[in-house]
Amino acid sequence: MVKQNTKSQHLATVSLVVMAAGFIATIPLQGSLWGVILQGGFEAGLVGGLADWFAVTALFRHPLGLPIPHTALLPKNREKMIAKIISMLENDLLTKESIHNKIDAFQFSEILFALAEKEMQAPAIKTNTISLIQHLIGMVDRNKLAAILAKELKQQLTSMEVKEYLPLLIDQVSARKYDEKTLDYILKEIDEWAMKDSTKYRLGGIALEMIENIKADGFMQFALRSFSNLVNEDKLGSIIQNLIQKGVDSFRDPYNLNRKTLLGHIQQKLEQLKSDEKMYEELEHFKSQLIAKWEPESKISELLAELQQKAYDFIAEPGFYDTYILPLFNKSLKGIKEDTAKVNALDTWIKNQIIGFVNQNHSQIGKLVGENLEKLDTKTLTHLIENNVGKDLQWIRVNGAVCGFLIGLVLVCIKLIF
Repeated sequence: MVKQNTKSQHLATVSLVVMAAGFIATIPLQGSLWGVILQGGFEAGLVGGLADWFAVTALFRHPLGLPIPHTALLPKNREKMIAKIISMLENDLLTKESIHNKIDAFQFSEILFALAEKEMQAPAIKTNTISLIQHLIGMVDRNKLAAILAKELKQQLTSMEVKEYLPLLIDQVSARKYDEKTLDYILKEIDEWAMKDSTKYRLGGIALEMIENIKADGFMQFALRSFSNLVNEDKLGSIIQNLIQKGVDSFRDPYNLNRKTLLGHIQQKLEQLKSDEKMYEELEHFKSQLIAKWEPESKISELLAELQQKAYDFIAEPGFYDTYILPLFNKSLKGIKEDTAKVNALDTWIKNQIIGFVNQNHSQIGKLVGENLEKLDTKTLTHLIENNVGKDLQWIRVNGAVCGFLIGLVLVCIKLIF
């Protein structure tokens, strides 16, 4: 039930009561001039007040509950009244054109930018943004992503031709002197191997066995047997060991002719590899077999899991939002604001979306109002209207009584004069 404002009603009733009381009080004074004048004024005020009371009351209900024709106008014309209200809203007050004009007057982009700048500083936005990013990271399916990355990686490796990269690799070998470093490493390993006692005895034993197995006649056979009797595994191994070490030392000398010759031969072979088509075919075949048998999904999935956890922990750090997200947002927003074309395009897009929504749903305004009014019973609807406009209507009753009183005074005076 709608609460009514009865203050103005009481005032109107009081004015009517005053006129009635004045009329009754002046009846005994009809013999005097002032009594006649006042009675005429109160009489006219009483008639005017009653007439306006009847007119105002007839709008909302039957006066005194009597079914007088052409009274209780609003309850009787409920459907027409609702239809008129809806029509007035749709066709007069809230027309599409008026809404369009109001929308065009707004600068939605400025409002949106100001709201975004303000809200991005809010703790709730900060917390929700971090939670959203962490949630998105957690939703990543590592197995599916690993399969996609593995497939793409294999395709990229397959598309890479050895012929395009091997010459570059060979050039880097020469430029970075990997051939010399490799030779020095081999010489170092040979030297360390040759210095071992086990190597000495093994070499000595192999040499004696080879001497004993040599087939010769006459003096040569005698010389070999004499030599084998003079030396043993230890002596012969030491001789071979010293020869190997001296050879290694000579190849370590950067100015040694044999070293230079060997490195030159290596360089020549490396250059020949650049035009060796057969070798390229073998390498391509080896690469294809290697890629076909390679299954990197599990390793990629493990790597993604580590990256996922690191990203989650990194985002959870206290300064992440203020250090990375907020500056990035402000920079992006500043870039958009400085681009007039983008701002205008954004503003136009927003207005077009709102206008399109209004055009599609304009009839819903009247429908919504109609549905809300239909929910109210007739008595409540009548009281709603009376409560909102009844104050002014009650003043009509007050004005009717006062004006009637004044007019009555004038008329009585005129009557007495003539």
